[in-house]
Amino acid sequence: MAEPARRPGGGGAPGERLGRSRGGFTAKLHLSADGRCRPLSLIVMAGQRADCTRFEPVLEKIRVPRPARGRPRKKPVSLAAGKAYGSGPRRQYLRRRGIRHSIPEKTDSQAARQRKGSRGGRPPGFDEDLYKKPNAVERVVNRLKQSRAVATRYDKRGYVYLGTATAAALINWLRT
Repeated sequence: MAEPARRPGGGGAPGERLGRSRGGFTAKLHLSADGRCRPLSLIVMAGQRADCTRFEPVLEKIRVPRPARGRPRKKPVSLAAGKAYGSGPRRQYLRRRGIRHSIPEKTDSQAARQRKGSRGGRPPGFDEDLYKKPNAVERVVNRLKQSRAVATRYDKRGYVYLGTATAAALINWLRT
């Protein structure tokens, strides 16, 4: 039987969600969290991939069940994110979905906008009060990594690791 094709530039087979880095094979856990530090959606990707490429898929996976009858909520009321997610396409995506956001502008984007003068447009809106809680995701990752299997990634396949991380997320939800 033929061995599955490897990705260009190294990394494991496509189902493993492993990427090559200086330290060896790695994986990233991309997630969204609510204000109470509970994970809402999880995605596992190869470690060398850029974080901003998983922004839209993570937001698309959000499903918050309603206490009464009805379909689950699919979009957050507001969003706080880091500078890495401050590009134009990400902001357009959030505007299109009607999600209020607070993302600081990158210094190089700010300089380019100011260089253009009046043609550069207005600076994007930034709500400092909303941005004060962006570390909720980091706190969720720290809680998930209290599970040894999530922290060290013993699982070879990406879907198995996602299942392990989901189990740790469920435990996190039950504790809060």
